[in-house]
Amino acid sequence: MRKIIVLSFITLDGVMQAPGGPDEDTSSGFTYGGWTAPYFYEADEAAGELMAKQMKSADLLLGRKTFDIFAAYWPEHADMWPGINDVTKYVMSATMTKSDWKNSVFLKSVDDIKKLKNSKGSDIQVHGSGNLVQTLFKHDLVDELWLKTFPVTLGTGKRLFGEGTIPAAFTVTESLVTSNGVIFANYKRAGEVKTGTVGA
Repeated sequence: MRKIIVLSFITLDGVMQAPGGPDEDTSSGFTYGGWTAPYFYEADEAAGELMAKQMKSADLLLGRKTFDIFAAYWPEHADMWPGINDVTKYVMSATMTKSDWKNSVFLKSVDDIKKLKNSKGSDIQVHGSGNLVQTLFKHDLVDELWLKTFPVTLGTGKRLFGEGTIPAAFTVTESLVTSNGVIFANYKRAGEVKTGTVGA
């Protein structure tokens, strides 16, 4: 069985929309695109090393919009993400069936994702893909979260944890706070939520 790992840049209030640039995703009138830029982590050596580790070659599972953004950019910038053109890009789309970006495979349903997860192979990374991530949470298909939380609130925008998120417990497996306040934290699924009474 393959692990599905969700990687995301998020704000303190959970917004994940358009971290990379002003024109990345302006849907619903979003005007804060590029909000990670002032805190860019590679200025911090330890953070740069951790980010490089997270960007090692792995198959990708992407939503349609994120795939379009990636396909327009990464084929010409593979020096910044070694192996990106060679890994398999699985794309969840009800309408798209082919792409010029090599090694792209199109999925149609949650059952297709479950079959992929139950197949043999490397871990599968999910970047961006807000709608897809909600579907994965809803169906309990996320094994790990690799989050980068930035010291900013936006109040509006697509959020990582939406209404489809089910109750679930996680354990921190790795963490780092950069010199400019970005929190790197990796979490793995750790069963069900437990409750009790404090001090009892």
